[in-house]
Amino acid sequence: MPGGTQRSTTPRDLAADPQSWPHAGLADHPQARVVQALARTLVEQMAEQGLSLRQVAALSGVNRQAITNLLQGSSWPDVFTVSRLEDGLGVALWPGASEPASAVR
Repeated sequence: MPGGTQRSTTPRDLAADPQSWPHAGLADHPQARVVQALARTLVEQMAEQGLSLRQVAALSGVNRQAITNLLQGSSWPDVFTVSRLEDGLGVALWPGASEPASAVR
């Protein structure tokens, strides 16, 4: 699997101040910055849409624990999870994307 042992360190643990995740500064680790941007955007969208964790899980079909792990930076989310969250919320979470990936044809 790509990443192998590199994935054993969580994105949050790569932050200069893990306690301030997802707003903490990150060392030069592009993949962790992507996860951080996903988490920040998800937090912003939940607040903007007035959604609870339970509601996001229901809308997206993503397990609440998987969402919590993404928000806390304690996992490396997979493409399936990100796509389901984007579809459920109706917004792009991936940095630089203008629409959910499933809308791209």
